[in-house]
Amino acid sequence: MSGPAKANDLLGQIPTAERGLPPVHLWNPDFCGQIDMRIARDGTWYYLGSPIGRKAMVRLFSTILKREGEQWYLVTPVEKVGIQVEDAPFVAIGVEVMGQGEAQTLRFTDNCDNVFEAGPEHPVRVETDPLTGEPSPYVRVRGEFDALIHRNVFYELVELAVPGRSNGLDCLGVWSGGCFFALGPAS
Repeated sequence: MSGPAKANDLLGQIPTAERGLPPVHLWNPDFCGQIDMRIARDGTWYYLGSPIGRKAMVRLFSTILKREGEQWYLVTPVEKVGIQVEDAPFVAIGVEVMGQGEAQTLRFTDNCDNVFEAGPEHPVRVETDPLTGEPSPYVRVRGEFDALIHRNVFYELVELAVPGRSNGLDCLGVWSGGCFFALGPAS
């Protein structure tokens, strides 16, 4: 299969479930090759070089993502196709703050309507580019999938930051789910 029919054929192979995500971790079909699908760093999904404009379709594709090492795939029970992911497969586009101090909870929403609370299962981390010093903040969505935290949302987190310690160093960070997550150095 090739061309525009390929994406629609994949969608037709996804078993429908009453609720929850498909059991992608149980599916190990043969690799069928790469398709021209890409998730850009800003969370936009592209197919054949054009953005996928239907949010419901992006949401559905996001439920059949699978990662093996550094490779990304869309997987159904009978087919596995490779796709490109520029950074993280999701982007955290909103945060709701509940409570204060160590009892604070941060509830994130991503571009595919996943909602999750930062904590032990959904840690927040910040990677810093060694050349530019620019931070890239992430929060775990599910399994080994992260969401890049949108710049505006990161600014909200910075506004909430309090002094703390992480890995033996003074830093600024946020509390959520009983965990302290470092955002950057205290100085």
